[in-house]
Amino acid sequence: MEKVVVVLPAYNEELTIAETIHDYHRELSDAFFVIVSNASSDNTFSKAQYTLDSLSARGIVIEEPSPGKGNAVRRGLNAIDAEVYVLTDADMTYPAKHVHAMIQAVEDNHADMVVGDRRSKGHYKHENKRSFHNFGNILVCKLVNKLFGSKLIDIMSGYRVLSRDFVSHYPILVEGFQLETDMTLHALDKRFRVIEMPVEYKDRPLGSESKLSTFRDGARVIMAITRIFRHYKPLIFFGSVSVILTVLSLISAIPVFQDWIEHQYIYHVPLAILASALALLAALAMALGLILDSIVYFHKMDFERNYRIYTSGNNE
Repeated sequence: MEKVVVVLPAYNEELTIAETIHDYHRELSDAFFVIVSNASSDNTFSKAQYTLDSLSARGIVIEEPSPGKGNAVRRGLNAIDAEVYVLTDADMTYPAKHVHAMIQAVEDNHADMVVGDRRSKGHYKHENKRSFHNFGNILVCKLVNKLFGSKLIDIMSGYRVLSRDFVSHYPILVEGFQLETDMTLHALDKRFRVIEMPVEYKDRPLGSESKLSTFRDGARVIMAITRIFRHYKPLIFFGSVSVILTVLSLISAIPVFQDWIEHQYIYHVPLAILASALALLAALAMALGLILDSIVYFHKMDFERNYRIYTSGNNE
C-alpha cells in the first residue's frame, strides 16, 4: 500500500500537465502519481509519461476512454491502494505548496476529506473570468449548507485530500464535473469529517482553454440543485411537487365549484377532470416522497452498520 497517491485527471492538458507534475513532485517526491488521460486527443498521455520518466518519479499514466471527470477520477482512485489520496486538476490552477497541511490533517485523523478553499481569500473571484461560475458555486454552497447544517465555503473545489476510509466508501456514480459537489454531498450525508483550508487559485495560463461552458454548466448547476433534493431530501422535493400540484388543482377547480354553487350542475367538465387528476398526482407525489424518505433513512442505517464493521476490522 502506498502512503500518498496523487491523482491527476487530465483531458487535453498537454500544455500544463508537465508543469503540474513538476510542481507536485517538488513537494511530494516520494508520492506515487496516477495520471489519467481522459479521452484526450492531444499529447497529454505522452507528455505525462515523459515527465514522470525524466523526474524518475514513481507513477503510471492511464488512458480512460470514457469522457468525463468522474470517470477519470474513478479510474485513478481504483488504480492504487493508498492511505491518503491527493486529488487535483492538471491545469496548474492549484499550487502544490498547500498540500502538506492538507495531508497532515488527514494523517492526524482530523478529517476524512480536506477541501482546498479558493474563495475565502478572494483568489477564485479575482482569477476566475467567468462570473456565472462563481455565482453558481455560491448558490449551490448556500443550499447545501442550509440542508445539511454545514458551514462550507467552496464545495466545488477540485483540490482535495481524501482518506482511505472515505475513498473506500464513496461510490462514484457521476461522470462529469458534478463530481466535486457529489463528493461533498456524500461526505456530509454519511457524516464523514470535512474541513476546508484556504488555498491559492490561479487562472489557466495563456493558451490553455477551460473545458467549462457558462450555459452548459449553468444547466448543470440547476440539475445539481434538483438532484440534491431528489436524492438526499426526497420528502422536501416530492412534498414541494405535491404542494404545487395541489395549488394548481385548487385553481383549476374554482370554476367547477362556482358551477356547483350557482347551478348545482358542472359545466366545466374538462376542468373538473383536470383538477381531479392534479389532486391525484399531488397525493401520489406526497406518498412517493414519504416512501423514498424511509428508504433513504434505512440506507443510512445500513451504511452506518457496514462502516462500523469496516472500521472495527481495520482497528483489530
